[in-house]
Amino acid sequence: MTIQQLTLAAGLISLPLASMAQEKFANTITAADLEKHLRILAADDMEGRETGTRGQRKAAEYIAGQFASLGLKPLVKTESGKLDYQQPYTLYKKSWGDLYVSAGGKRFEHLKDFMPNGLLYLPTETSYETVLAGYGISDTNYDDYAGKDVKGKAVVIFDDEPKASDGKRLISGTTDASKWGGPNGWRAKSLLAKEKGAAQLFIIAAESADAFKQLLAQRSVMQNRFNRLSLKPGAENVGSVGVFLISSDMGAALLNTSAATLTQTATQLAQAQKPVASSLAGTVAVKADRVDEKTQASNVLGFIEGTDKKDEVLIISSHYDHIGISADGQINNGANDDGSGTVSVLEIAQAFAKAKAAGKGPRRSILFLTVSGEEKGLLGSEYYADMSPVIPLEKTVTDLNIDMVGRVDDLHQGKSDNYIYVIGSDKLSSDLHKISEETNKKYIGMELDYKYNDPKDSQRIYYRSDHYNFAKHKIPIIFYFNGLHADYHRPTDDVEKIDFKLAEKSARLVFYTAWDIANRDQRLAVDSNKQ
Repeated sequence: MTIQQLTLAAGLISLPLASMAQEKFANTITAADLEKHLRILAADDMEGRETGTRGQRKAAEYIAGQFASLGLKPLVKTESGKLDYQQPYTLYKKSWGDLYVSAGGKRFEHLKDFMPNGLLYLPTETSYETVLAGYGISDTNYDDYAGKDVKGKAVVIFDDEPKASDGKRLISGTTDASKWGGPNGWRAKSLLAKEKGAAQLFIIAAESADAFKQLLAQRSVMQNRFNRLSLKPGAENVGSVGVFLISSDMGAALLNTSAATLTQTATQLAQAQKPVASSLAGTVAVKADRVDEKTQASNVLGFIEGTDKKDEVLIISSHYDHIGISADGQINNGANDDGSGTVSVLEIAQAFAKAKAAGKGPRRSILFLTVSGEEKGLLGSEYYADMSPVIPLEKTVTDLNIDMVGRVDDLHQGKSDNYIYVIGSDKLSSDLHKISEETNKKYIGMELDYKYNDPKDSQRIYYRSDHYNFAKHKIPIIFYFNGLHADYHRPTDDVEKIDFKLAEKSARLVFYTAWDIANRDQRLAVDSNKQ
């Protein structure tokens, strides 16, 4: 018997029946059921659920089957006029055609000497002047671009960021990487290079050819991402700054110098802890042609129609795709990313379906939206929100998005296993933020951690999952997230590492929040813009 039931039995208070119903249906979300679903979705025979593959299609069929068994309505019209749970969409895989870099009288080879990003498109050979720009950083007290004109040039920089001998990083002042450092620092550096007018960016990320081979193995996921998928055919990336990860041997050729001189320059930068003037320069020729190949993917949608406010719709979302099979044949099962969010959506859908069957259905309609293509750039949710919303966006009240729950991240190890990162709740609606906090306090009692809600946070998590494709349309969102860990995007992200009681708590929190939003008298106010 719950505390509420005991109190009610004692005659101390009279709880609203709606509140008792909430608890009844929330309790149908269980750790055992979450595990049952996840052992299917994150099994080896799903082959890592990479978008556009057999594994992704198999996962979509499983989710659609679950929606059907729960009695959720299909909404997607097929060519025959029937309704289906799957929303198909076409993607264009931009494979490489003729791709090479020439410098110092040598032609360098793709995936032997360099690894480019998938935004690059240069169908004819083009030559550039090259210039060294340190670490490629421009920050408050550190500017590698000071006094340099890099417009139209190919900029060569060193990977990561300056560190002191004790391991502390100059920019952050701690051992934690700033936005310029770590394996994803190239993102900020490439944006800066583009802002400075650079034509291409070469990042020296390994000291030798052998070290570069190891780098390719370590960044196989990034390599797969560089073979990008797009919702549009053709060369929409003309004019983008290409980003190349290279070895110091190739960097030396680009700058018309020796590897020893380049290594010495890197050492000077590290010791000086400030930008060091350099006259190293040279020329490079680049060709990077692209070829479009079509592939098919799908989102999976299940619908519960509301009662008196059925024209207003609440979305509960997750992405069910992952990154597939690594170059070495290992399957990335993606139990946490984002099998955990997907099975949470299935369990929340079951709870609302049971409520509907018991005559306690929501006033507003609810769309359970599981998308593919997230790992390829939020493509499935972009297709739904920007190109083919089954329900008009103006009728969409909010999106509650679940991505990577049920794991304690590195920041909470040994401290707490009763927390959830809540991201975006206050950015567009004061109502939503208030509901989120009050619901948690009343029913769940988790620590709501707002670290990643800070717009200054270097991880930029707010922009990295499917809720953002709704937020950009001024639809209030909450992103529920348990954080990053050592198994992120690795074959070791398996079911055995999921804390299903934590996942249960998180899913129940989303359910209670959704129940409030779906049944309140007034639609959520959109009265803020903190994005």
